[in-house]
Amino acid sequence: MESWANLDFHLDLSGSGGLRHRLTASLREAVRSARLPPGTRLPASRSLALDLGIARNTVAEAYAELVAEGWLTARQGSGTVVAQRVAPPPPVKRPVAEPEVRFDLTVSTPDVTEFPRAEWIRSTRRALTAAPSEAFGPGDPQGRIELRTALAEYLARARGVRADPERIVVCSGFGGAVQMFNRLLKPPIVVEEYGLDFHRSLWKSTVPLAVDDHGANTEQLPDNRHACVLTPAHQFPLGGPLHPRRRASAVEWARRVDGLVLEDDYDGEFRYDRQPVGAVQGLDPEHVVYLGTSSKALSPALRIAWMVLPDRFVDPILALKTDREQHISMLDQLILADFLECGAYDSHVRRMRLKYQRRRDRLVEAVSPYASVSGIAAGMHAVLDTPHEEVIVQTARQRGIEVSPLSWFRHELSDDDRTGIVLSFGAPAFPRALPLFTEVLAACH
Repeated sequence: MESWANLDFHLDLSGSGGLRHRLTASLREAVRSARLPPGTRLPASRSLALDLGIARNTVAEAYAELVAEGWLTARQGSGTVVAQRVAPPPPVKRPVAEPEVRFDLTVSTPDVTEFPRAEWIRSTRRALTAAPSEAFGPGDPQGRIELRTALAEYLARARGVRADPERIVVCSGFGGAVQMFNRLLKPPIVVEEYGLDFHRSLWKSTVPLAVDDHGANTEQLPDNRHACVLTPAHQFPLGGPLHPRRRASAVEWARRVDGLVLEDDYDGEFRYDRQPVGAVQGLDPEHVVYLGTSSKALSPALRIAWMVLPDRFVDPILALKTDREQHISMLDQLILADFLECGAYDSHVRRMRLKYQRRRDRLVEAVSPYASVSGIAAGMHAVLDTPHEEVIVQTARQRGIEVSPLSWFRHELSDDDRTGIVLSFGAPAFPRALPLFTEVLAACH
């Protein structure tokens, strides 16, 4: 065996720490720097100890530590060898960081900073005090009777829905409703050619229905389809209400083909310039499913929505629900029932309607030199009609503002080519972002 002194691998045993620690560190660095390449056979512990003038146990312990760390390998009869180590990967070239989004004006949530906390707390106290013991169990898959009763009264009064508690099923949102109807309805489902891609993706398959200033063109509903999804009160995202003639046409189609209209009334309570447009469901409760939610009026965190069903669909829908549906808190249902019954829900909607209307008016005034605005009679968003969709989105993002191009909402099978910007004036960030966004429009004009 060649002596360690004749090998050109110099070990530096200087520095602080014990001798074994210094020897281990020196050997580790020799391997790491490739002065001891993979496959190099190291001297026996006795030989290295003799060459270095240290105790054999010190060398043996250093070898054992480096074997445990994977720097060396040791086999009986083969000695100690520098391990074959995987070369470290080359440095990753990280992409240039996207500008930080400071203001999110995409169409998503209401101004959740305005959640009526004090009123909700009062309803919580009343609801929990009056709650029967069975309310703390798994609960009814159809929803608490207290909430269904309160909803039946409110929807009839505020939205013109013909409902009774036995036709109402509480669910966790539009997605929860679609999951059940997907198993009951024959695909494809007819949907408006502009809408949330997320909503379209929930269905097994969809075909688009043309949309114009009068809403979805229901006169084009094909007789070989049996279900369609509409946003009659405020077409999403273009904003127009469904024309009375087309409302009647949708119902006539459903009767003719024995089909079903699913009415998504996502923000029908927020109408500004005239009386709210009543629900299509009121025209024919046996062929229209009314879908409502607390997400826009209160908060998406509640995860409470409701379906008002034709009588023939109540039992099939309940058969698809589990009796321990995890997404819907029975206690939150009791609280919402009290919130509706005591008038706090109406008061909150009236207050937010006025706030959103003022924001809408500020938006129209600020952007009028650069773009026309449509879809603003109701809801919490507006469409800026502009041919500069892409450059506005990119410029806004560079300034830390996230907005939605209209093309994002177009059905992949649609041949419509209009462009624009869909912007939420309901978003919490809107008041602070508007001056900066106006500068973006001016730069892109």
